[in-house]
Amino acid sequence: MDSRTSLTTLLLGPEPLLALAPMQDVTDLAFWKLMTAYGGADFYVTEYFRVHPDSRLDPDILSSITENPTGRPVVAQMMGNDIGSLVRAARELQELPVAAVDLNLGCPVPIVYRKCAGGGLLRDPQRVDAILGALREAVRIPFTVKTRLGFDDPAGFDELLAIFAKHSLDLLTVHGRTVQEMYRSAVHYDFIARAVTAMPCPVLANGNVSSAPKAAEVLALTGARGLMIGRGAIRNPWIFRQIREHRRGEAIFRPCGRDVLGYIHALYEAVCTPAFAEVSQVQKMKKYLNFIGLGVEPTGAFLHAIRRAMTRAEFFRICAEYLDHCDLMPLEPFPIPLKTNDVLAGEQA
Repeated sequence: MDSRTSLTTLLLGPEPLLALAPMQDVTDLAFWKLMTAYGGADFYVTEYFRVHPDSRLDPDILSSITENPTGRPVVAQMMGNDIGSLVRAARELQELPVAAVDLNLGCPVPIVYRKCAGGGLLRDPQRVDAILGALREAVRIPFTVKTRLGFDDPAGFDELLAIFAKHSLDLLTVHGRTVQEMYRSAVHYDFIARAVTAMPCPVLANGNVSSAPKAAEVLALTGARGLMIGRGAIRNPWIFRQIREHRRGEAIFRPCGRDVLGYIHALYEAVCTPAFAEVSQVQKMKKYLNFIGLGVEPTGAFLHAIRRAMTRAEFFRICAEYLDHCDLMPLEPFPIPLKTNDVLAGEQA
């Protein structure tokens, strides 16, 4: 089945749509392949293509499209503010096997929003209006947007929704925080519910979906067509499977410590390239462990030790110390004030 048809079919189907959120330098081709082995999402969104007048489509991100290992639809995400460049990139992307083209209006990283890209564009609704108008005219396949509630205040969210509705989007994903709230505040699910009511297209809810029961709660609170999950899926690769089991009334699979240890080993083999120095491979794994570690133990000792590991042997010795056991692990973040530095560049989950 053609990927574009499959996404349309999924949107028309009876079950909530489950998507893996894009997170820059984290949810790449190798990670997608691994996620598929654990149950996987219904569709995947690429890391963002940074678009500007001199840009070209990033070959590493392109590989997620051309070598798609998931068997599921892929949405190509762009980020930028130059209308001509965005139109050019959108035209190039829709010549590839993508299910939709997505515009990022949600990235909260300061280096991005200071350039009036990602979430920074939400400070200028007129600019958003102009960009969406040009892209809607240029994109012949489904066109989607991922947004936050506003830049520093959700009071203007209704204005944004009117602009989104005006341009006949095929799908809107709403992260229920403002840009300046980053990932620190509670998620404002009531605003996502407002989007569901206001928008003529389906809406996905995004933000703090950490378990199957939480997924059911968010769907009930918002009435959303589905969920986009980022950090929760990195921490718990079984989460999409668990959500489906919960909806079918089946027993939910719960991993034990050794299951999580096996996942970390598989993750290392999937994302670490032997061509790079061992210390670089360990450093790359720390990006993922920033998320996984929050669900391992409540004191912060595991993450403290992992961040100081420099060799593969030391890294896995620490992992085994905390995870070589048969105790069940919910893999939800412990409510403690860890200094986790878990907001990575480009994180959008």
